[in-house]
Amino acid sequence: MLRGVSARDDGNLGDVTEYKVPPKNPDSSSPLVFEVSAQSVSIPHAESLLHADCEGKEVNCEISLYSSQQAGKGLCHTSWFMATLRLSSGISITLVLRGPRCSSREEEHDATLHPMLRIPMSEEGTVLTTVEFQSSSRNTSLHTHPGRSVTLDCRFALAPSNSLSSLEWRRQHQGSGRHLFQYQVGSTGPAVQPKVHVDMGALLGNGDASLRLEGVSVEDEGTYICLVSTPLHQAQHIIKLHVAVPPRVRLLPAVVSFERDVTTTLTCNIAGYYPLDVSVSWTQKTPEGDVEIPLSNTRFSSHRQSQDGTYSITSYLSISSDTARAPATYSCHVSHVALAEPISVSAHLKAPEQTGSEGLMGGFIATAIFIVVLFIMLRRTAKPKSEQLLKASE
Repeated sequence: MLRGVSARDDGNLGDVTEYKVPPKNPDSSSPLVFEVSAQSVSIPHAESLLHADCEGKEVNCEISLYSSQQAGKGLCHTSWFMATLRLSSGISITLVLRGPRCSSREEEHDATLHPMLRIPMSEEGTVLTTVEFQSSSRNTSLHTHPGRSVTLDCRFALAPSNSLSSLEWRRQHQGSGRHLFQYQVGSTGPAVQPKVHVDMGALLGNGDASLRLEGVSVEDEGTYICLVSTPLHQAQHIIKLHVAVPPRVRLLPAVVSFERDVTTTLTCNIAGYYPLDVSVSWTQKTPEGDVEIPLSNTRFSSHRQSQDGTYSITSYLSISSDTARAPATYSCHVSHVALAEPISVSAHLKAPEQTGSEGLMGGFIATAIFIVVLFIMLRRTAKPKSEQLLKASE
């Protein structure tokens, strides 16, 4: 339960009912209600939290014991809690909460302690806490394409009694990690690194610890961790950066001539995509058919990775004269996360023609007929001349 949260009144707050905790006698199995006061440290994205349910967003709240310190020899503890609020829209808020403490033995004697945590509770059975340190991020997951620049949002605010100690950005991917940015208060300043930038003025002025990446490449994909530290506590945010590259698709040959007793292979080249997952399918469609018929007589090469981190694969379709129907259109369909819709490329199978042995036989027959006809015509032409020679000799 958040109290003292600053939110703009956009006209929709008039019918909001103040939450009141029903009084009860707590035991070890009772649910624990935290009253969080945000008087000295403002809680960001208050409007999103307030209207989350009406806007169709879900809020996930996790609270854990951060640390507990014994106050002298008494029973009361000074307890610190870590609360994390996550909205389904991607907003993440981390709160470091300071729990109540007994300032005197009289208060300790009169305090109602939680049976399990041994911390003072209010008369209504709630744990009264105050926000001492908060950090937030607008995006826990980002998607981008190579060559673009992105900003990984990370901000924080501290109570007046607290101060910044250090800021660190780390990247983890496929089991390995490395430091991208480190700043320690009192040092000469962070080392300059290519592609990575944190505005030091904004960091020290208003708690903007955001990291900007210039010219993102496939190698920059991974999980980024923003770690803000004070002399007493640490809070971190995890932002996942996804890089996607759409594939280039080419189908060869574009036109195929039908030949009997010959198997033709179509080659679909899919290149330059990232991440690895890609879906390839083949279909056939004839002029008489209204739908595309899925084909299964395909095979694939292994995935190949280029120097820029992108992948390529080749798919082959075998067209046999025993099963082929011509004319027909054969299509290679490619689906990938970087594509709004699948890419389809097509090749056309031409109608059969007289080729091969049948063509040769037809040519031979035509030639034989031509020779016979020519022979008959020559013979008829030669006969009158021979008769004229016989008459002349007589």
